Amino acid sequence: MRFENKVALITGGGSGIGKAAAVAFGREGAKVAVVGRDGDGQEEEIANQIRSNNGEAVAIISDISKPEEMENAVRQVVNQWGRLDIVFANAGINGLWAPVEDLTPDKWNETININLNGTYYTIRPAVSYLKKQGGSIIVTSSVNGTRMFSSTGATAYATTKAGQVAMAKMLALELARFNVRVNVICPGWIKTQIDENTEKVNLENIKPAVEFPEGAVPLKHGGPGQPEEVANLVLFLASDAASLITGTEIWIDGGESLLQG
Repeated sequence: MRFENKVALITGGGSGIGKAAAVAFGREGAKVAVVGRDGDGQEEEIANQIRSNNGEAVAIISDISKPEEMENAVRQVVNQWGRLDIVFANAGINGLWAPVEDLTPDKWNETININLNGTYYTIRPAVSYLKKQGGSIIVTSSVNGTRMFSSTGATAYATTKAGQVAMAKMLALELARFNVRVNVICPGWIKTQIDENTEKVNLENIKPAVEFPEGAVPLKHGGPGQPEEVANLVLFLASDAASLITGTEIWIDGGESLLQG
């Protein structure tokens, strides 16, 4: 799959799935905007990696939970390359996983604002540019909230992931006449840093009385998938090979959600 003369914007591009996708798009000829909010140098490192392999890339520091920053990010991309073809709305957090009594309004709103509002803030300013020549929007949801509900305490997170799927289906119909496709990936356990940043409180007493078979991911003999495997799916959905696919969620979890759903 080649993406010469195509421009891709990737949020959460400094690590994990976003990093793998950014590198893959760059390798396949796309001009890549690596967007992140931390400003710790990871985004610039990925952009440099793409450029060192004769690709074109730029690092942009923007917080997806702030609409004005995402408007500026999209504007910067279009000013630099004159177009936008692919949006990978990938950034998000796990947030607080806790019983609902311990899930404070502040923590609820934080997860909603980053994951769900942030997806909207990413897509909204990009649409007018995608409409000009057609394009592809890919949203990172999750097995949680879509096909798996056994991650007890992940109420805020699962709600945002379900909401992303609904948003994508609505937009898929709205944008179809402009040849803009909107799809969702639903990863399961992938080897990234997001779990290390998950805050978990008082989950022991609310877990369901069920014992799952040993090994979380059947296709991986119990282990996690790799970010690069997810990136391959993102590239497919952004490519002409997926020209008739829109409004569709695809689970990429090695059978995890079938086992633990």
